[in-house]
Amino acid sequence: MIDEPHPSSLSWRKSSFSGGGGAGGGNCVEAAALPDGRIAVRNSKNPHDGTAYFSRSEIEAWIKGIKAGEFDDLA
Repeated sequence: MIDEPHPSSLSWRKSSFSGGGGAGGGNCVEAAALPDGRIAVRNSKNPHDGTAYFSRSEIEAWIKGIKAGEFDDLA
């Protein structure tokens, strides 16, 4: 089992496209790089609900898919 860092110790980043408050605004995820190279992802509106951890190769594949439009139907 990997000893996970406490989420409050990470430097979280949120997309500038997340918007502000109001209806539908501010809905976004936050991401943080971990010292071991993995990426942590959490819901920015409910950060205490949990954190998902991904390897660099998993994140790279996901970003390539986003850039290729593979997830456009989900927007």
